[in-house]
Amino acid sequence: MPQVEWTEKSMKYAICFFPVVGIFTGGFEILWVFLAGLLHLPALIYGAVACAIPILVSGAIHMDGFCDTVDALSSHQSKERMLEILKDSHAGAFAIIFGALYLIVYFASWSGIATIIEWHGGSWNILFAVCFGFILSRGLSGLALNLFRGARSRGMLQGFKDAADKKMLTITMLIYIVVAAFFMIFFAGWIGAVMVAANGLLFLYYRLLSYRKFGGITGDLAGWFLQLSELTTIVAAVLLGFVL
Repeated sequence: MPQVEWTEKSMKYAICFFPVVGIFTGGFEILWVFLAGLLHLPALIYGAVACAIPILVSGAIHMDGFCDTVDALSSHQSKERMLEILKDSHAGAFAIIFGALYLIVYFASWSGIATIIEWHGGSWNILFAVCFGFILSRGLSGLALNLFRGARSRGMLQGFKDAADKKMLTITMLIYIVVAAFFMIFFAGWIGAVMVAANGLLFLYYRLLSYRKFGGITGDLAGWFLQLSELTTIVAAVLLGFVL
C-alpha cells in the first residue's frame, strides 16, 4: 500500500480508510484465482500464493502483531510484563511456533477454497464472501479502536485513537461492517451468516481478553485480532463449504 506522511490532518481520517486495504486485498485474491484457473494450477500452488497475498499487501504488520501477542500471552506473566513483551522487537519461541501453525492452517484453507470453487465452472460465491471478510475484519478493528480503551497512554495505536474524528470513524466503520456483512451473506447464504457471526463472537472475545490480560488494546493486539478474524472467516467458509 502507498506510504502516507503522518500529520495531524491526515491522521484525523486515516483509520476511516483502513478497510480500503481490505478491498485491495480481496481484489488481488479474486484476480489470482482467475489467473490460477486460466493456468489450471494445482490447488496447492494456488493456496500458497493466496496465503501470501494478504501478508504482502499489509507489509506483514498485522502478522507481526499476532506473533508479539502470542509471545506475551504464552509468557503467563503480569500485565505490565506482557506489555513489555509486546514492545520487544525479538521473536520468542511461541511467536515462531504459532506463526507457523497459523500459516499452515491459512495455506490449507486457501487450498480448500480452490477445491470448493473447482477451476472448471465452479461457483465463486464462497470466494467472494471470504474476500469481503477482509473488509469486515478491518471495519471491526477500526471500530474497536474507537470503542475500546487503550492499554497505554502512548504508542502508535493510541496516537491514531487520539487524533481520529471519533464520530466520523464510528459511522464509517459501521458502514463498512454492514456492507461487508451484507455481501458475505448475499454470496454465501447461511454460510456467510455463520462467518459474520463468528467474527462477531471473536470481536467480543478480543475486548474481553484485551481488558483482562492487558488493560486495553494495543497496536499488536489489533494485529492479533485482524489475523484471527481473517483466519476465522476462511476456516468457517471451507469447513461449511465441504459440508454442503
